[in-house]
Amino acid sequence: MPLPDIYQDDLSRLDETGRRRALASRTGKDFSSNDYLALANSEELREIAAAALLRGVALGSGGSRLLRGNTQEHEALEAEAAQLFGSHSALFVGSGFAANSLIFATLPQQGDLILHDALVHASAHEGMKLSRASRIAFPHNDVDAAASVIARWRENGSRGTPWIAFETLYSMDGDTAPVADFAALAEREGAMLLIDEAHAVGVCGTQGRGLAAQCHGQENAVLLATCGKALGCEGALIFAPTTIRDFLVNRGRSFIFSTAPSPLMTAIVRGALVLAGAANDRRERLSKLVRRTTEILEPLGIVSTGTHIQRLIVGDDARAMTLASALQSRGFDVRGIRQPSVPQGTARLRISITLNTDEAAIAALGNELENLL
Repeated sequence: MPLPDIYQDDLSRLDETGRRRALASRTGKDFSSNDYLALANSEELREIAAAALLRGVALGSGGSRLLRGNTQEHEALEAEAAQLFGSHSALFVGSGFAANSLIFATLPQQGDLILHDALVHASAHEGMKLSRASRIAFPHNDVDAAASVIARWRENGSRGTPWIAFETLYSMDGDTAPVADFAALAEREGAMLLIDEAHAVGVCGTQGRGLAAQCHGQENAVLLATCGKALGCEGALIFAPTTIRDFLVNRGRSFIFSTAPSPLMTAIVRGALVLAGAANDRRERLSKLVRRTTEILEPLGIVSTGTHIQRLIVGDDARAMTLASALQSRGFDVRGIRQPSVPQGTARLRISITLNTDEAAIAALGNELENLL
């Protein structure tokens, strides 16, 4: 039986619009990864992994957490992470995408409202598609608009719970959310907070606890910390009141029916949390690189975000990809970002600042950008 035409037709349309993707090997200086503290390939994490293997930690879990897949490593990680972040409890799952899908699909109930920042991650949208709650987007970082959404919803007779969803640091724009204002809105309106700290944990806040550390331990807050970015590992931690954690364990289908994360990776994450908590020197070095990046890019007309994620909005998909390709050919691993990762007409270069690079490489990147622009 021949393959249906629908697949090739779709790929051809992506070709025509300049949006067809392909896997590419790593090459050149790292200006694209999320390995902000350069832990992923560090000797410290290698030693943690080796020590875990020596004490007999298994590579595979052998089943879901509710079967035989729940190990001492999983329970120790969750207990230690909850204590470090000041949360009631933590739940470890296989990835940030899986965590967001689990949270949004399971927690908001029929009659509730998910009001989310217009730029929240695709994983949140996947979870919302599975949710029984209604959903409304509000303009990016606009707390007043979110308040207006809740007011109109209440005026229409709704009596459920509003869930306010946002990221603290946006992965494609590099800007930060007004966390305190959203928290105050939730307090006034009896709302729950769904806070994604994926790109802030490890880098921002005291001991790298993120930009919403003050919300840990609150009964109305659920926070997500991914482990595959600044922590250099895999997986994600969901921080929540104990009742919410138990509800996810009992009602979260993707948790119930998924094989548990590798015990070995779980052990490495335990070590990474300790490393990141004590990594003030790494955070200071990264801050220095961010400041130097600002000095180099602003004369080129590139407005700095002030964070480790910088952006150059080009607009046109093809031009963004051409610029990215030109930089890659010159030894700089900068990636072009297009729809659907960003809204149509806002294609860009995403420039990630990590400790895998240095000031000389940033200066060289600035020179190449100046020539290309």
